[in-house]
Amino acid sequence: MVTAVALIHAKREMVDETAQQLVKLKGVTEVYSVAGEYDLVAIIRTTSNEDMADLITGSMLRLVGIESTTTLMALKVYSDYDLDRMFAVGPEQ
Repeated sequence: MVTAVALIHAKREMVDETAQQLVKLKGVTEVYSVAGEYDLVAIIRTTSNEDMADLITGSMLRLVGIESTTTLMALKVYSDYDLDRMFAVGPEQ
């Protein structure tokens, strides 16, 4: 499994629409709207580097709402912490 984190600058008036388009792409497992320098963060998981390249350059960058991206490729996992809990908002159960 190849994992990447895409930091996305989106057109301000299209952030929600862009997030909804991103989450429909095969390999994009989560999309978060965020505060700070970027507008959206997408978690991407594919079976190969070639699939990752196709998804990012072939699909994501063709979306009208995306102005630019910075992609961070994961090299090694140091935690098996439950991702749903890590990104959850609200009190811990």
